[in-house]
Amino acid sequence: MTRLLLSLCLFAGLLSGCSQTPVLRGTGDLGVIIERANGSVQVVDTSNLTALGRVDGLGDLSHASVVFSRDQRFAYVFGRDGGLSKVDLLAMNIDRRIIQGGNSIGGAISQDGRLIAVSNYEPGGVKVFDAQTLRLVADIPATPIPGQQKNSRVVGLVDAPGQRFVFSLFDTGEIWVADFSQGESSHITRYRDIGKQPYDALISPSGRYYMAGLFGEDGMAQLDLWHPERGIKRVLADYGRGSQKLPVYKMPHLEGWTIASDQAFVPAVGHHQVLVLDSSNWKQTDTIDVAGQPVFVMNSPDERQIWVNFAYPDNDKVQVIDSETHRIIKTLTPGPAVLHMEFSGRGEQVWISVRDGEQVQVWDPYRLEQISSLPAQSPSGIFFSKRAQRIGL
Repeated sequence: MTRLLLSLCLFAGLLSGCSQTPVLRGTGDLGVIIERANGSVQVVDTSNLTALGRVDGLGDLSHASVVFSRDQRFAYVFGRDGGLSKVDLLAMNIDRRIIQGGNSIGGAISQDGRLIAVSNYEPGGVKVFDAQTLRLVADIPATPIPGQQKNSRVVGLVDAPGQRFVFSLFDTGEIWVADFSQGESSHITRYRDIGKQPYDALISPSGRYYMAGLFGEDGMAQLDLWHPERGIKRVLADYGRGSQKLPVYKMPHLEGWTIASDQAFVPAVGHHQVLVLDSSNWKQTDTIDVAGQPVFVMNSPDERQIWVNFAYPDNDKVQVIDSETHRIIKTLTPGPAVLHMEFSGRGEQVWISVRDGEQVQVWDPYRLEQISSLPAQSPSGIFFSKRAQRIGL
């Protein structure tokens, strides 16, 4: 009996010791908040509205963006200093980190999740890495700038179906498609003379259309990836600042466009307007007057609402638009310097970063009420792991 009691005590002790191991969990409700001033990210739990921890040492995050591995465990953080960091959301540490270039402006993950591409201002081009090890797979230098000893800056890098990356060359007015469908060797297709100074780009949710906004002239350049043999088509000839060159306090992020059903909602450049387009022919159908120069225009997952934030001096506001009637439902004032918004996967929450308020707020989009807030250090971008299953994010 004594021996039996001793065995039971030892067994209980083992169980007690096991309780100290990390709790098993999934990653589908996790995300990261960029803390730009400190070079850190917070890992957050969207189900419980909590911060799980902080990962430091990520470099210059003043224009950081994030993509996720297919299993949603790893976040790849692209820093402005050329840093590429692979962050483990479960261990909450840096799995791997390299400095791959200078003045990086974003990145993408391939359709199969095996490749990470990074676009660079310096040295001007795209570098592609193995997603597991961050081993360099391909170095794609951009076109040299005429009369200068450097290559064009690269912007608007997205992933596309067929194991492709698509990007634009700001200084030389080009769109390139890098096809990695045959493995680690790429085939590059170049489209030249697409327009002056493409500053950013987006890809439609289906992955069919790549559209580059032009800073040097009005209009956009569109590439139909179902029919690339047709070349570049100019669309939205009047999209831009128009004949009256208004000051632009912050360029809209084209990846902040949104397509809801058969409509595209687009931030106007330099104007206090959101433009509404027919997404089948890309012609404008309406104009919505808003509180300031829009930066991000985002739809709720059910596509009933369009949320808009603004450039300075109106960046303390967020406006909510009815996607059917195009009327403003409500103007919210979360606080100073609203930089980004992100909906939870099923749309029951929207998270808003308030940089100068040192917090991230969580709102109920149906009642249009704040339900929680989390302290954060100069928060900017908010990225949830649901993005792992979407093209171009």
